[in-house]
Amino acid sequence: MLPSVAELVARFLRANGYTQTLSSFVEEAGLPADIGASHDGLVTIESILHEKKSFDLSLSFEKLGVDDAERGWTLPAPVNATIVESLPNRSNILSVSVFDLLLPSTAGIRQYIAVTTADRQLHLIDPSTPSLDLVHSYTDFQDSPSLDIVPIGSRYLLIASMSGKLTLFDTTNNTVADERKDHTKYLVKLSTWSPNGSSVLVATAGWDAKIFLYKLDVSAEKPQLGDPIATLALPSIPETTVFITLPGDETPVLIVARRDSTFLHYYAVSSPESPAFVLLSKQNLAPHSNAWVAFTPSDIQICPTNPRLAAIATSSTPHMKLLIVKLLLPPTRSPILDIEPSLGPDGTVTQASQARADLLVADKEEAAILVNVSTLAPQTAYSTPRLVWRTDGSGVYVSSDDGVVRGIEAKSGKLAASLKAHEPGSKLRCLWAGQMKANPVDGSESTHKTEYLISGGFDQKADHLESILILLIRITASNQGGVGLLGS
Repeated sequence: MLPSVAELVARFLRANGYTQTLSSFVEEAGLPADIGASHDGLVTIESILHEKKSFDLSLSFEKLGVDDAERGWTLPAPVNATIVESLPNRSNILSVSVFDLLLPSTAGIRQYIAVTTADRQLHLIDPSTPSLDLVHSYTDFQDSPSLDIVPIGSRYLLIASMSGKLTLFDTTNNTVADERKDHTKYLVKLSTWSPNGSSVLVATAGWDAKIFLYKLDVSAEKPQLGDPIATLALPSIPETTVFITLPGDETPVLIVARRDSTFLHYYAVSSPESPAFVLLSKQNLAPHSNAWVAFTPSDIQICPTNPRLAAIATSSTPHMKLLIVKLLLPPTRSPILDIEPSLGPDGTVTQASQARADLLVADKEEAAILVNVSTLAPQTAYSTPRLVWRTDGSGVYVSSDDGVVRGIEAKSGKLAASLKAHEPGSKLRCLWAGQMKANPVDGSESTHKTEYLISGGFDQKADHLESILILLIRITASNQGGVGLLGS
């Protein structure tokens, strides 16, 4: 039981030698003469004041975060935009990326912005020039629009097309090195993993509800894709995939998110001799939801500063929901095991014990979700949610259907930036963020790199944002598609 206020005051006066004040206090308040004489040492005025300070500090953490300046959205960051004429065609932008490539027209490896359009073309832009010049356009090696591009070294490009064809393109010779058409529908996502640089594992995800795994020997004189070394048939369409490694033995693991499922599925390749996809575990992103399907994880990006942290854009409507979660990776390559529930009094599994085991798993999955916020980015059931991390891991940029790129702080989930360069109401299809060489105004060479954000939309604009220069690329005067670069 806590002591009374009068007892605390008397205890303080007696302990600090205020004899006359104590006598006056006892006499005027009509208290016993020995009040405050017994001292258990548990509760004092000093301890109460210390507890009050701790409580006030906890409120400060909860509302503001006393170290937000150190862990929040870093500055400078992309803000403004300028418009520059660039691409020659009028077509929707399907993907934007930045690669270091070796082209026949150059003496060495240089950095290029790669843009694919709905008219089956691939355009390379030189970011080192002040006007962001168009370097080359590939128009005749694809039978359908390209949905995803991944570089293999500085010489080859892996290109996924809407026809289901996978193309290995040699940029030094402008030739197709190899191609496969194992998918029967859209090939929407490519993921690669290279342990030593001489060989590359390539996972392709298609709308035929299949994932194929290829092994590419890049050290060969003429690399070939060959037949798939493993095939994974899924119950629904895969939305996105990404490779990570298991802690400890560095085993490659493919994270798969598929339509109409709130789970992340972790698959490992069993062995090089007889490769196969082995389901290691799965992680529910809506563990306590009572809806059958709350949303679909549509895009997964691993944090550049923490490989065990992922940002996930979801299919939630009318606004995109952003999740930042810890990846609950299994410590070994053992196949997935059911969580063993605690047994009942008679040693049997009961419904109650199974429910308790399921609740423990759900609580662990809930604790792994660090940020769960609405981005206020409008989207519909037909949208393609996309996100990218900032290079320092301080936040992410998300796409939208209103032409605005929104920046979300990773630690708090707060809206930190709204970048308006595309036409209002236009659909943003793709994003890229990273380091590129700055574009000097005088046209001289520069080795200085700065942060850039590239967004591709359906408004015929290429918006390019960076932290120093102010740049925006507009394709041509049309309201059908666009890529953009924005800056502060």
